[in-house]
Amino acid sequence: MSYIIETHDLKKSFGSFDALRGVSLHVPAGSIYGFVGPNGAGKTTTMRILTTLTRPSAGEARVAGHSVLADRRAVRRAIGYMPDEFGVYEDLRVWEYLDFFAACYDIPEHDRRRLVGDLLELVDLSHRREDMVDKLSRGMKQRLSLARTLAHDPQVLILDEPASGLDPRARVEIRELLGELAKMGKTIFFSSHILADVEDICSHIGIIEAGQIIMEGSIDELKTQLMETREIVITVRDNDTAETVKTLVAGMADVVQAEILIPRAGRSRVRVDFTGNDDGIAALNQALIGAGVAVLGFQEEEKDLETMFMRVTRGLVT
Repeated sequence: MSYIIETHDLKKSFGSFDALRGVSLHVPAGSIYGFVGPNGAGKTTTMRILTTLTRPSAGEARVAGHSVLADRRAVRRAIGYMPDEFGVYEDLRVWEYLDFFAACYDIPEHDRRRLVGDLLELVDLSHRREDMVDKLSRGMKQRLSLARTLAHDPQVLILDEPASGLDPRARVEIRELLGELAKMGKTIFFSSHILADVEDICSHIGIIEAGQIIMEGSIDELKTQLMETREIVITVRDNDTAETVKTLVAGMADVVQAEILIPRAGRSRVRVDFTGNDDGIAALNQALIGAGVAVLGFQEEEKDLETMFMRVTRGLVT
């Protein structure tokens, strides 16, 4: 697999405080990579190293094949960076703001008008083109700042908490925009502690806690690795039938445990912790039907990212 961002045993100390304690990351090209961790875990420090704003105390990092220590200018050409406190020049009009940053990347003046128009259309701000930046809502400022990171057509976007402080609608808009950018071939590396944002759009995640990477990989791989059993919920008419289901499945292959749950909507439910594969789940369903059980619902519960995050970080805070 081709990795567009790689770090190896990255360390960073501030006096006696070790912010990073051997961080190794592998971000596939073209992925949407969510960098997840609580406040103070080391997310921003890692991103500042990847963007050449902070030098590591030890270890190495490469972005788009370039060393963050030996080839800083090439790294900066390859990335678009949006910090958590992005800062905007509020005494400029929206189009002037983008034009200014495009000029900073040596884009010729005769090309900038078309570029600014394209960027505003991409982030749905064309109708606010002549507005002063300070008149924009926070969500609009976030989208404008994201447009600024695209001015020089970078390969990689590094975004520190892009949805921080936004209302639910604005968060959805940012997630949709990131999805569109990924379809355009950009690699997106963003940090967040809003787990719903990460789970909805990311292909890969890295979980950092107290300056160390705890887990890394695709979301599906990590869920499979972390969740020891699959959870099947069987819905039936009444508690007597639920007791029958519990007794029937308890002795079946790959069933670890069967438990009757609190009734929902007047119906009884049985949760089955199961270690088998899809064929085994189908056989479990067929066994219930063959025994004459009136099954009203039979489904596998999805393990969400929040459950996974709490499992791997529990007890690791230092």
